[in-house]
Amino acid sequence: MRIYEVFLKRDGKDEFRHAGSIEAANQQLALVLARESYARRAEGDLMWLVDRADIVSADHSFIAPNADKPHRHNDGSLVAARRKAQREAAS
Repeated sequence: MRIYEVFLKRDGKDEFRHAGSIEAANQQLALVLARESYARRAEGDLMWLVDRADIVSADHSFIAPNADKPHRHNDGSLVAARRKAQREAAS
């Protein structure tokens, strides 16, 4: 038995989202089980199944160097405040 991760997507909307996992003996059975378990109510128009054995995973130490870069998380509030101050100073 193999474990498959199921991803669903509505056609033309958003991105693929993880729906859950299933256990099946082969790919064909996995497709049927995924359809019956996760797409019964038309939750998605497109489906991906990924064998969990094929997933490449990065550990925390690999990703950690990117966590300390606050300049990459700009919500625009500093720029908006600066522009507002410039407008007020100009008037």
